[in-house]
Amino acid sequence: MLLRGVLLALQALQLAGALDLPAGSCAFEESTCGFDSVLASLPWILNEEGHYIYVDTSFGKQGEKAVLLSPDLQAEEWSCLRLVYQITTSSESLSDPSQLNLYMRFEDESFDRLLWSAKEPSDSWLIASLDLQNSSKKFKILIEGVLGQGNTASIALFEIKMTTGYCIECDFEENHLCGFVNRWNPNVNWFVGGGSIRNVHSILPQDHTFKSELGHYMYVDSVYVKHFQEVAQLISPLTTAPMAGCLSFYYQIQQGNDNVFSLYTRDVAGLYEEIWKADRPGNAAWNLAEVEFSAPYPMEVIFEVAFNGPKGGYVALDDISFSPVHCQNQTELLFSAVEASCNFEQDLCNFYQDEGPGWTRVKVKPNMYRAGDHTTGLGYYLLANTKFTSQPGYIGRLYGPSLPGNLQYCLRFHYAIYGFLKMSDTLAVYIFEENHVVQEKIWSVLESPRGVWMQAEITFKKPMPTKVVFMSLCKSFWDCGLVALDDITIQLGSCSSSEKLPPPPGECTFEQDECTFTQEKRNRSSWHRRRGETPTSYTGPKGDHTTGV
Repeated sequence: MLLRGVLLALQALQLAGALDLPAGSCAFEESTCGFDSVLASLPWILNEEGHYIYVDTSFGKQGEKAVLLSPDLQAEEWSCLRLVYQITTSSESLSDPSQLNLYMRFEDESFDRLLWSAKEPSDSWLIASLDLQNSSKKFKILIEGVLGQGNTASIALFEIKMTTGYCIECDFEENHLCGFVNRWNPNVNWFVGGGSIRNVHSILPQDHTFKSELGHYMYVDSVYVKHFQEVAQLISPLTTAPMAGCLSFYYQIQQGNDNVFSLYTRDVAGLYEEIWKADRPGNAAWNLAEVEFSAPYPMEVIFEVAFNGPKGGYVALDDISFSPVHCQNQTELLFSAVEASCNFEQDLCNFYQDEGPGWTRVKVKPNMYRAGDHTTGLGYYLLANTKFTSQPGYIGRLYGPSLPGNLQYCLRFHYAIYGFLKMSDTLAVYIFEENHVVQEKIWSVLESPRGVWMQAEITFKKPMPTKVVFMSLCKSFWDCGLVALDDITIQLGSCSSSEKLPPPPGECTFEQDECTFTQEKRNRSSWHRRRGETPTSYTGPKGDHTTGV
């Protein structure tokens, strides 16, 4: 179903040394390189002229799967797995497109871990880059294609390549450019230089990798700039595993006074942060830059050049590399999710409060009027604003541990409200600076079911070290009640990013569906997915355990 004419363009994508690919790699020229179709599923078809394998609706129908299983692999060093793929569908079936999933199956596990998933249709080949952390365990890669709706639905794989190193590294010698992409601009763009390519305006004598005219590099030229502050961006693949260390690269700048060369990070929420800027033009040779880089959650690196006019010269870039060792013996302020979280079963962990009455660690035996703690139902939680300690205007503050700045955090906790005629602001969360100066209120209760454990989740990021502070307010003696708090967790990254992939096998919150759990038959005695209270009085919970609603 893929047009034969497209194959001519594909040949330009063929990698150098395709016949001598490393283990876990395949260019699908004459064989599938030890990757086999699983018998219980649709077969992947090797194109008669080589270049790719595919599955489409001429061999199966909507919902059917084709599974490709790799031979045994091992990644004793950090590795990068790249997949060149294409998903096509007809315009009338965009609501239910085909899907491509990539799993990892370790030798001592009986289930598959989903690493990546895509279902966006495309008219061209796309590149996915996945960082594989080093492990002594052997594993297999499973690639699953699920056919979508329509008579022209198809999924094709052009190449799989597994190499030692980080996906963010690149010497720009291969045609896929390691998954780096240029953000198109009508006037200024990043181009491949070197090799047989020559540009009359910016001829660099040699690349940095091979010190040769035949080597390649990336460059951006100001010759077509028509406006002030024309910007060109070269964007790296998204990191898929936590990493921290030293990012280095080589660059050349001509006429540096009329251009600005900067390096940014961008997370999945689109937040930019500048981590480096060229402070001088440098000499005519390649200049080395070393930048402290931390990606505890998925991030892109963006090389950006801004020109002030057509005489801004050029900027060239080559040999991006990464080391887990910090630049010039710099040390990083480490964050520990364990130290920043607490379920209050043993004590207050690393949380503390002002002197005087405030939050009290309590244990309550569950009954029809009050639930136990959120963690186990039989353990401890924190309680504030009891009738015995309440005063008009009473405030109880609970301080969390110090959090390093310039990192994105996801704060999750569970709370329950009892009493209170007016519920707004009975519990609020603030960000405090190190010296206990209030900076910002980031969350507060608006309205909530009474007596039910509710989940709250907040994503935040601040440039300076901060503390999370829980504040319970009793506005008057006549409108005071109880506020319960339990299971506080603080993790790196956005709260929403964890929802992109389904949970690991065996885990399910039943918020969207029944995950991978199944029932033999459905009748009156079956399990039913439900929201709120159970249908019989004085039995069962008032709400679910995950969020309360």
